[in-house]
Amino acid sequence: MSDFNQVSSQLETSQEYHTEPVKKKKKGRKVQSFLSMVTAGVVGSMLTIVAIPNIDALQNLSEKISGVNGEQNSAVSNTNENTEAAVVTTATTTTKNSDDIAVADMVEASSKAIVGIVNLQEQTSRYSTDSSAVEAGSGSGVIFKVTGNEAYIVTNNHVIEGASEIEVSLYNGEKASAQLIGADALTDLAVLKIDSKDVEGTLEFGDSSTLRAGEDVLAIGNPLGLEFSRTVTQGIVSATERTIAVTTSAGEWELNVIQTDAAINPGNSGGALLNSSGQVIGINSLKISEDGVEGLGFAIPSNDVVPIVNQLIESGQITRPYIGVSLAGLEELPQMYLQEVPETVTEGAMVMQIDSSSAAAKAGLAVGDVIVSIDDVKVTNSNDLRKYLYNDLSVGDEITLKVYSKGQEKTVTMTLTGQQATS
Repeated sequence: MSDFNQVSSQLETSQEYHTEPVKKKKKGRKVQSFLSMVTAGVVGSMLTIVAIPNIDALQNLSEKISGVNGEQNSAVSNTNENTEAAVVTTATTTTKNSDDIAVADMVEASSKAIVGIVNLQEQTSRYSTDSSAVEAGSGSGVIFKVTGNEAYIVTNNHVIEGASEIEVSLYNGEKASAQLIGADALTDLAVLKIDSKDVEGTLEFGDSSTLRAGEDVLAIGNPLGLEFSRTVTQGIVSATERTIAVTTSAGEWELNVIQTDAAINPGNSGGALLNSSGQVIGINSLKISEDGVEGLGFAIPSNDVVPIVNQLIESGQITRPYIGVSLAGLEELPQMYLQEVPETVTEGAMVMQIDSSSAAAKAGLAVGDVIVSIDDVKVTNSNDLRKYLYNDLSVGDEITLKVYSKGQEKTVTMTLTGQQATS
């Protein structure tokens, strides 16, 4: 993608005039010589004049000069009896680069698939028992699929979390009530469904694994609310495969993201990060907002989005491997919880609660046990275990845990069951 601002070129044209000097050969030609000098003066003045208010006057003057010295001089001039200074004008031409036009066309087409999303929540009046839905927040979304009379939208879970009603604002200004198909708090993704009658476009997902730092990207969304709907910002891919620690309603998580310097502001959440082909390579999700920090925005990679979105459409929820324990990292716990932990054990995840019907309970895990590895992969805290469990294992897999129970090391084996995770 080329630079979006092409400097227009200015073209100037000029003409040069030359008049041969008239030599005095005979006294009888003094008058003609004098008039020739006048002619030279007039022609000289023409070099700086390019505008004329009275073409007829110029033609009459040129004919008179031609009659005296036999030469025809042409120029564009502005003269008057008071010999006022002439005003020079310069013509300009503006050209548009073909790449600029292509990008503008792509943005125009892509914007038809970007929607505004309003999170409406029930609020009870302090003066009565009646309740009404009021706006609790807003964000953006991307229409990615139309099937018959139904259109599907992907957005962030945090945009719609807690909503009693969800309102979608479309490209043509129409508003539609949306149905929540499913949401996943850990990946911060949600899928909505609306009637497709007013939908004017969809966007396809690109392959985020091919991205490289330095590639041009565009972010489209609704920063600061619907008043600035479908705002376009430009930037580059600052980095790929970043990991950002986030706090979600489902617990602490490390989100895999694309880093970009394209401006992402509140309200951009759920909008599209596009590559130069107009494909969605990320769903804008968050930014670092601190004094002195600029240009640190993050998007969920499309290759992470697609499988979550497909599973939400298929079943309305995400099913992940489930051990059945609540964990806390050793670094989080006060000393009173660590009395039976060997001094040599400084990292790991302690079992705080157990689901009595879970695989963990059946395998003999107990509250206070410290998990230090899973399938020989080191566990330094609860996040490590959760990441390995969700990213590398499936329901039905058999796992082996290395555990310290009441100060003694032991090995526990279990078969993973499934847990349906929603927001």
